[in-house]
Amino acid sequence: MRGWRRKFQMDRPGEKYVSPQCCSLLDRLEMWSAFLDLATIPDKRSGDLILWVDTYASLVRLFSGVGVATLVALSLGIAIGFIPRVQAFLLPFITVICVIPPLALLPILFITLGLGETAKITLIALGVAPVMVRDITTRVMELPTELVAKAQTLGGNSWTMVLRLVLPQVMPRLINCVRLALGPAWLFLIAAEAIASTEGLGYRIFLVRRYLSMDVILPYVAWITILAVITDWLLVRLSQAVSPWAHPVEAK
Repeated sequence: MRGWRRKFQMDRPGEKYVSPQCCSLLDRLEMWSAFLDLATIPDKRSGDLILWVDTYASLVRLFSGVGVATLVALSLGIAIGFIPRVQAFLLPFITVICVIPPLALLPILFITLGLGETAKITLIALGVAPVMVRDITTRVMELPTELVAKAQTLGGNSWTMVLRLVLPQVMPRLINCVRLALGPAWLFLIAAEAIASTEGLGYRIFLVRRYLSMDVILPYVAWITILAVITDWLLVRLSQAVSPWAHPVEAK
């Protein structure tokens, strides 16, 4: 098929043959050039480096939302899983919240909280926190009753047992929950930035899509992927440092 196309195009007078591989190479060079321009050439209006300003804005929103969700999941998960009265009161409520589509809350958040950073961070936190709370609760409820009984026999109160018994056992699961939550968190971040923002990776993608600027969209998607992979790698290393017992070395 390629040979037929080449022969057909070469036989047409006054035209030069352009290989599809050359077109693909030119496209990649154009995307790389556009990416470097955004990273190294200041914007004519603002004087900022667009790529780094967008990256900083998005990462601040992402880590703020996931950080709030992590604190909520850790505190509520331990309380629900360790205290029966709290479990009876809050677990049905958390179960109901888990089935609400977070993106459906986006207009409500923008109306009540405005178009600033608070609404975006709240969307990310509400989107990932309920599932994280349920996962941490399940891990706490899976703790062997023998460990709890021994801690009580040794005179440990509730606060001591939470700090010395529950928290070390929960940390590997908590970090794993954060790793799993990063995917949905990026989705909520991009959705929020696309609707109401003046900077950010999601904002830039939806800004240039009206011009069909694939030389900007594809590098931005690749950059988001790189950031996500780096964040996941850092979380794995953090889990190995905090809870080495949860990552046994494989026998060679």
